[in-house]
Amino acid sequence: MSDTPDDTLPDAAPEKGERIAKRLARAGLCSRRDAERLIAEGRVVVDGKRLTSPAVTVTEASLIVVDGKPLPASEPTRLWRYHKPAGLVTSHKDEQGRDTVFARLPEGMPRVISVGRLDLNSEGLLLLTNDGELARRLELPSTGWVRRYRVRVHGEPSPETLAGLEKGLEIDGVAYGPIKAVLDRKQGSNAWLTVSLKEGKNREIRRVMDYLGWTVTRLIRIAYGPFQLGLLTPGEVDEVPPRVLKEQLGTARDKLAPKPLKDKDRTRDGAAAPARKGAATPSARAEAKKAEAALAAARPGNRARHARKSGPETGGKPHADRRRPS
Repeated sequence: MSDTPDDTLPDAAPEKGERIAKRLARAGLCSRRDAERLIAEGRVVVDGKRLTSPAVTVTEASLIVVDGKPLPASEPTRLWRYHKPAGLVTSHKDEQGRDTVFARLPEGMPRVISVGRLDLNSEGLLLLTNDGELARRLELPSTGWVRRYRVRVHGEPSPETLAGLEKGLEIDGVAYGPIKAVLDRKQGSNAWLTVSLKEGKNREIRRVMDYLGWTVTRLIRIAYGPFQLGLLTPGEVDEVPPRVLKEQLGTARDKLAPKPLKDKDRTRDGAAAPARKGAATPSARAEAKKAEAALAAARPGNRARHARKSGPETGGKPHADRRRPS
């Protein structure tokens, strides 16, 4: 095998090939950006020729070697829901030695990549996938998927100020898109909000709330598009059934793209509703009812009742909102 740098590999026919960085990402090895870094460092060899540029097209017949190890064959795309606890870094490695999400995953999980991030002190729903290309697609604001959060702030938000967020705003030269924020309840000097947005820039909610004079003391993501946190306990992982993944993302691996739900296809809380006209199977209806029940339990008015039903005296597990006094 030659290690001579060579970026002039013949491109396969466009309908049969894909860029090398995309291929590495889809194999779950890393993100596309990290794949480009590996290539620039000369750690990727294709058909015996070491690459220094990602401008190369490969096919399923190409022999790809990374760090001396053959790239494994592509596996079916998989997606998991994970309840990230506060205090974990969404990273495979942390220079400061802090605990990471990926070091805490249950044994037996394949190598996965997160869809976006949740910062150190945030908790709630984090989507994980073995397909780096899918992760990149789901992170794009163009998917139109809403990220929904429960947010506790120290302060006294007014409905008028919250309504103004729907116009978007600019903070220190950074433009933030429309944010829908609803006041759920006040408790002393604290208030609980439900916040929905489609972009999710780095620390967006915390920066916007701080700009308005409210300190975020707790932030829980409860939904990412049609996927819900539901009743997952902190640290718990649950794989999205292949049928649901197919319905939401399409069938062809090279054309995976989220399909925005129409209003008629959503439940009252924004979850995916079962198909109509007899297409809904009993399991699909059960899943929809489970999603409705999970979101209902997360609402402020229902948390106390849910805690009584699932508290220690019944052998259940308390809801995430009950883990610390609010």
